[in-house]
Formats: sequence, C-alpha cells, structure tokens
Amino acid sequence: MPHLFSPLTIKDITLRNRIGVSPMCQYSADDGIPNDWHLVHLGSRAVGGAGLVIVEATSVEPRGRISPEDLGIYSEKHVEPFERMTRFIKDQGAVPGIQLAHAGRKASTYAPWKQKEYGVDVPDHQGGWEIIGPSAIPFSEKNRTPKALSLEDIQQIQEAFRQATIRAREAGFQWVEFHAAHGYLAHSFYSPLSNERTDQYGGSFDNRIRFVIETVRLMRQEWPDNLPFTVRISSTDWVDGGWTIEDSIELSKRLKKEGVDLIDCSTGGNTPNPSINVGPSYQVPFSEKIRHAADIATAAVGLINQGMQADDHIRNERADIVLMGREMLRNPYFPLKASQDVHQKDKLDIPVQYERGWTGWN
Repeated sequence: MPHLFSPLTIKDITLRNRIGVSPMCQYSADDGIPNDWHLVHLGSRAVGGAGLVIVEATSVEPRGRISPEDLGIYSEKHVEPFERMTRFIKDQGAVPGIQLAHAGRKASTYAPWKQKEYGVDVPDHQGGWEIIGPSAIPFSEKNRTPKALSLEDIQQIQEAFRQATIRAREAGFQWVEFHAAHGYLAHSFYSPLSNERTDQYGGSFDNRIRFVIETVRLMRQEWPDNLPFTVRISSTDWVDGGWTIEDSIELSKRLKKEGVDLIDCSTGGNTPNPSINVGPSYQVPFSEKIRHAADIATAAVGLINQGMQADDHIRNERADIVLMGREMLRNPYFPLKASQDVHQKDKLDIPVQYERGWTGWN
C-alpha cells in the first residue's frame, strides 16, 4: 500500500515522495521573466524535500497574465531564466513542473496587496490591457467586460499554448500542467456560467469542453511522450446550474483518452462568491471521486497542512499525490518534518549542509 513517502512513477519520471508544491503566484516578475525571488522561493521547497515543485501559473501570452507581475513563457527570452531554475530544482532531487495558463476574463488585475488599495479592476492608464473570454460576461461587477473571442482568436491562443509547451520543454521542465481551473480561460469555456456561445465552442457539453480537448491535443504534440502531462480542473463551480462533479468525471475520462496522465482536482473560481463549506481537506472528496470513477491518477489540494492528514489521503486511495500551497509558504521544509511525524524517523535525505539542524529532532 503506498503512503506519503512512497515514490510515484509516471512514465519515465519518479517522484521521491507524494508531496508536491502547488503552483502559487508570486506576483514578482517583470515582463514574465523569473528572477532571483522565484529561484530562491522554488529552490527552497526543493531543498525542503518536496517530490514535485510546480512553477506558478505561467502565461502563454502577455494578455493572459493575471497581473502585470505574473510569470510568462511567451518568448525565447524566458527560456534561459527558467532553465536556471529547473537545473537547481533537479540538483536537489525534486522534479520541476510548470503550469501553463491563460487568465482570460480574470486577467489584467492588480497583485493581491495592490487590490486592497485600488480594487480589482486595472484602468488602462495604469497598465491594464484588453481582456478576453468565450463570451462577453464579466467575472464580477468590479471586473471589466471581456471581448468575446472569434474563432481566429481561439486558434491563436491555442497556438500560443503549443509554443509555450515547446519552450517549457526547452527550459528543462519534466512535468507540465495545463491550467483549466479557477475561472481562467479554459474553465470559462467549459462552465455554462461563463459560456453563452452558439457556435462549436458553446452550448452542449461536448462543445464547451472542445477548447480544453483541442488545446491538450496541440500541447501533447510538443510534449515528450515519456514525461507526465497533467491538467488542473475545477471539479465543481459550487453554484446551481454550473459545472458539476459529474461533468468533471466525464471530462477526466475524455482527457485520459487524450493521453493525460493525472487530473489536479481543485474547485471553484468562476464566480466571485460561491457558497463553499471550507475546512481541512474540503476538496479531497473530488479527487477521490474522479480517481475512481474516471480511473485516472489524481492530485488532491485544499487546506492540507499536516503530515498524517496528507498520508491518510494517500493510504486510503483518495489521491496519488498531495499538492500543498499555504503550508509550503509557511514552511518550505514541511516534507522533512512530515517524514518525522509520519514515520518517526528520517524518511528523506537531509541536505548535508542542514544535517546538524535535524539530528535528534524528536
């Protein structure tokens, strides 16, 4: 029976444990280029023992950034700074992953600490840009109305995902995730709450998931067959009349047929104030349902912050890997401590430079 510190092998990649660093925006880039902050931030989590370190939502084109400070991989100038990062992460025994994204109608906003002062919307004279979506439906009353994409626009964005996948490969990433969750562009296509199109990308279930399926196919053409390809989805909109867990199960089955190796099971993000009963591991049941009903590997997320808690999810087959966010921000060395909590002994190799800090921990 696998546990939190069992290796996980997908294709030719083996993670040293089932703990992954969830992609978390740092809002600290200039024109999408990663810098020393990103290297130290992500490198510390690799040193801390995580099996997988996923770079934050990285936009495939400039207008797909959530904020002007978001990472991007939309030109060749981005490749070398990312390669520096992937090299260091590998050297620490972790697998470097990247989440390729397009924020769609939720793009062109301020970083969170600026939102508190200015609000969500970014006027054009303060660095904003035109936002886009499947339909001209704003995310909220505080957000601008997006431009509805033409068929030509859709093809151009899908090509941007394809090109970004090539750059991710060139930069040395060994795990790629297509971000199709949290109300960003791909999610806004498949959710009926944000898609009122009447062409082949709207209306029926098959039409609403078309953007996701087509984009995955293009990305898969450029991603090595021996490396993991994953997709993050919002398993439910938490809103009546929205996307449901049953929809997610069916989409996951389709994605498995397209060669997707794992579904990263998050929820929500497509409406501003959904009714959610938030608590420890509150999203894990979605991972469990999709894992068994769609017969595909899954990642669980959502207020998982204890070693025994995470281990329980793996042992009871609710997920194949646990991706952690807030706890990793608080403690980049969480995996090292969790190995003590779960096994009462060192289950991970301590960096030799840090050994004296861990001797006799208990």
